[in-house]
Amino acid sequence: MTPETLPAFAAQALTLLRARTPLVQSITNTVVANFTANVLLALGAAPAMVDIPHEAGPFARMASGLLINLGTPVPSQAEAVMEAACAAAEAGTPWVLDPVAIGSLPVRTALAAQLLQQRPSAVRGNASEILAAAGCGAGGRGVDATASVAQAEQAAMQLASSSGAVVAVSGPVDFLTDGQSQIRLANGTPLLTKVTGGGCALGSVIAAFLSLANSRAEHLPLAAAAVLIYTITAEMAAEQVARQQQGPGSFAVQFIDRLALITAHDVLTHAQVQGIERAGAASATSSVV
Repeated sequence: MTPETLPAFAAQALTLLRARTPLVQSITNTVVANFTANVLLALGAAPAMVDIPHEAGPFARMASGLLINLGTPVPSQAEAVMEAACAAAEAGTPWVLDPVAIGSLPVRTALAAQLLQQRPSAVRGNASEILAAAGCGAGGRGVDATASVAQAEQAAMQLASSSGAVVAVSGPVDFLTDGQSQIRLANGTPLLTKVTGGGCALGSVIAAFLSLANSRAEHLPLAAAAVLIYTITAEMAAEQVARQQQGPGSFAVQFIDRLALITAHDVLTHAQVQGIERAGAASATSSVV
């Protein structure tokens, strides 16, 4: 995979995802559930917000992908996420952990550590959350990062190596790694931080794209494809909002509209792949079949 081939790979993956309509189980926080479900529908996936004990596990076995988001970890949901993660690991269902606000808050921090033992397919968070997940920081200011993406890159690589997960660090330039390869993507807009769920919904989109993988080796390029399409969509929505002199509320609606309408041509013409590096070896080419 190279900076020149990743956009075409992402466009191909989007076409395949829309053809397959993956069933994505989202055990997410109460603040963003509605937005997350609408994002998945617009993308072309099928959302399922199955998040109670004794149902979360069985559903994770049949789902195409799973998101576990720790934004509001009430006791029943904490039980459900462990059940779902164990079931997904046993069934081979790709799953994404979003360790919201870990580090300074003890319950979710301990829960995230337990979930990492179940070898998630991907971990997505802001820089402070990734530093905390790797044991290198005390978290941010609630859900907001106090560290930069650059400060979290080494921790992300350590976390990827120890957990076996692709790690995606969200920020002005998104950073993704599997512990060896590193991808930097420069699309996006600050308006994503002004909409509740702007970051959290990305985890569900990554889970949808990971459902296309034929092997774990394809998780990094597919996660990068998810981030690329999500952030390109956000850029296009922001441009529309700016033309109409509107704000974050209109952006949220425009974002869902643009996600439903984004084309392969949009991906190819808007992608800003800042770089792809692999330690000690040439980049491998991936294909989604």
